[in-house]
Formats: sequence, C-alpha cells, structure tokens
Amino acid sequence: MRKTPSTARAANNGVGYEWEYAKPQDDRTRWEKIKHGIWNPETHQFLGRTAKSWGGIITFYIIFYGCLAVFFAICMKVLLSTIDDHEPKWQLEDSIIGTNPGMGFRPMPGVDEGSLIWYQARNTSNVETWSKSLDLFLHNYNNSDSLPGHGHNQMICDYNIPPQPGKVCAVDINSASWGPCIHKANYSYSRSSPCIFLKLNRIYGWMPDFYNDKSNLPQQMPDSLKSYIKNVTDEKKLNTIWVDCYGEAPADKEHIGEIKYYPQRGFPGYFYPYINTEGYLSPLVAVQLLRPKLNTLINIECRAWAKNINYRRSLQNREGSVHFEVMID
Repeated sequence: MRKTPSTARAANNGVGYEWEYAKPQDDRTRWEKIKHGIWNPETHQFLGRTAKSWGGIITFYIIFYGCLAVFFAICMKVLLSTIDDHEPKWQLEDSIIGTNPGMGFRPMPGVDEGSLIWYQARNTSNVETWSKSLDLFLHNYNNSDSLPGHGHNQMICDYNIPPQPGKVCAVDINSASWGPCIHKANYSYSRSSPCIFLKLNRIYGWMPDFYNDKSNLPQQMPDSLKSYIKNVTDEKKLNTIWVDCYGEAPADKEHIGEIKYYPQRGFPGYFYPYINTEGYLSPLVAVQLLRPKLNTLINIECRAWAKNINYRRSLQNREGSVHFEVMID
C-alpha cells in the first residue's frame, strides 16, 4: 500500500519525504527463485551475468594470472641461475653455519626422552628397539646401492691412500675393526655395554687443523688422550680429529667405567674436506661403555679435538662436543 505525503512526513518526523512504492507480490516457490537466479530466460543471464560479461571477466583473469605466472617463472629462473647444485654460494666464514662443526650421536632417543639412552639389557624388546634405530642410521653404510650412483665411486682409503679425484672413502661398518659395535652383536646392548656412534656435521670445504705434534698438545687435553696420541707410531695417523668421552660430573666419572673406541679414537683426516662428492659418507666413531654402573643415570660428554674446533660447554649453545645420558637397568 502506498503512503501519502502526509503520512510519510509524519513517520519521518517532518524531516524530508520518504516514498515507498508498492511492489507486485512474488508468488514463486523457493526452487523457482533458485532456478531463476541460475538462469534468467528474460535477460539471458547465467548466475547474474550475460555471456558477454562472463567472457570479459574470464578473459581478464586469464590475462592477469598468465602475467603472474610469467613473472613468477622469470623470478624463479633468475633465482635458480644463482644457485649451484654442487656447492653452496656462501661457504665457511661467509655462511650461517660457520667453520665450527657440531657433533651428533646415535641412536637418538625419542622426543619425550631428550638425550637419554635408557633400556633394560635383559629385555629383548628394549634391546631390539635401540638396535633397529642404529640399523636405520647405518643403512647407507651397509647398503651402498642406496647411495647416489650406487656407491660405484667408493674406494678403500687409508692414511697412505687418500681418495682419488671424484672418489669417496668407503666405511666398512662390518669389518673386524668395529669389534662388538656391529649388527650381529646387537651393538653390545644386550651385554650392558652399549655402543654409541659419533659423527661430525658436514661443512662444505672445511679442513681440520690437526693436533699432530706430539710435543705441542694443549694443556687442557685429557692425559689419557695425550698418552694415546704419543703412542701413535705412524706419523700420518696423527692427522686425525681426536675424540674423548668422559663423565661430566665427579659421580659420572666414577660410574661411567672404562671406554673403548672403534675403529680408532677419532675421525681420519683423509675424509676431509667434504666437497659434496656423490656417495660421500661421514666417518664414524663407535664409543663402547664397557662396564657402566647399572641402574644409575650417567651424564656423558664427548668432545672433538682439532685446533680449529672451538669448544664451549653451554646448555643453550654447545660447541665442539655432544652430550647424552645412559641408564641401563
């Protein structure tokens, strides 16, 4: 019903005029309204747009997103042209990683366990869990076919036989030099004398500065390691990144017992520098705790020794060493 000017003026408190026009009543069903919204036969509109309108907007978005795709492709081409697949652009002092390699250990405990290796030596399931963890870590060492190039460029190296250009040194993890730290012996976990594997993180182009002068060893170096170095008869074997493990606190030093290193007490120098050669495997050192005290938590630190490996013992930013705990029930 149409309002008169007087009623409109009264409803608007006398300010301006408000006119409303009567509209014809829409008797269509909801489904008819939906169909009419999808296709209007009177105006030939589909979803509210004519064919010309749809053609214009589709053409606009094709051109718009096509230009974006071309611009993105150009940016990626320029970016990838600055990247070398073989070596990083920023190396050593110029890189974020720097020149101080970190050290890691395996087997790695679960997230909830932090750095604690805790198991029951008589529990077959416990021993198998840790053994499988090491099997997984050593998979590429035991299966050269899984390496890039299937390990065809690997060779047996020695201090007298460094790797040839394009070749890498093989790590025979099952040789007799690894003692009980092999899969067949369950890495000695069932004997309450577990083996923990150590490795240095890779830094492209980094070359260690060895402590290979027996008469010029650092004062803070442990006496046991000094004695070991001084007893090395082959001068070339002094080109080694030495490793020393010990209990952190006085109680830990008492409980840790004797330690043995396989295949030797350090990382051979002929594995360095790392230059991303296909099939490269990092050298390993297996640390066996021969007689650790049972049912006791033992805090252990292992340190790498080279003149250009800086050492800092910090809970937030540990450098040149690695910390883990062992508890055997």
